[in-house]
Amino acid sequence: MIPALGADPEAPFPPPENALEHPDGLLAWGGGLEPRRLERAYRSGIFPWYSDDEPILWWSPARRCVLPTDDVHCPRRLARLMRQGRCRLTMDQDFGGVVDGCIEARDSTWITPEMRTAYLRMHALGHGHSMEAWLDGELAGGLYGLAFGRLFCGVSMFSRRRVACKVVLVSLCRALCVWGFPWLDCQLCNPHLERMGARELSREVYLARLPRLLA
Repeated sequence: MIPALGADPEAPFPPPENALEHPDGLLAWGGGLEPRRLERAYRSGIFPWYSDDEPILWWSPARRCVLPTDDVHCPRRLARLMRQGRCRLTMDQDFGGVVDGCIEARDSTWITPEMRTAYLRMHALGHGHSMEAWLDGELAGGLYGLAFGRLFCGVSMFSRRRVACKVVLVSLCRALCVWGFPWLDCQLCNPHLERMGARELSREVYLARLPRLLA
């Protein structure tokens, strides 16, 4: 039986260790996407992920995908493209445009209108951040996520022009490394992230390292 969250944003989450094995990491359902609840979730190793036809579902998978910021893989061709300076990179200049690009590019059912509003609110509060890549004056790709302490949790990214999202991913990791962020939390691994150097941590190891990053 999956516990339901109440209406109070301060209501506690179940311990992440209580998450189901099948489906992997499902911890709770319900509640809302209020800023305080979202912040508490991410600070506890929990994140929301659900579709339009579902209640809000909260997850903490047994294996967490992270991209070490000091070891991101940059293929030679990509490095050459970045040296050419064709992409103009900015941060927090078009957070809403990046979120909308992710919705458009993925024809996404999980970045619901409710979720879009919630992350725009987190951006207004200073927790939501984006990196944008511009080509020929147009938004070619981007990534957005949430930052707390030295923890950056990526939520989604998109690319309208070839390799734009790779430029953003490498550039963001390099910036985060300079700022003392040891990893970019990618939540769930996929082949693209693995080729860029992502690796998995057990839930236990991930949760044990959180307090130091959040301090």
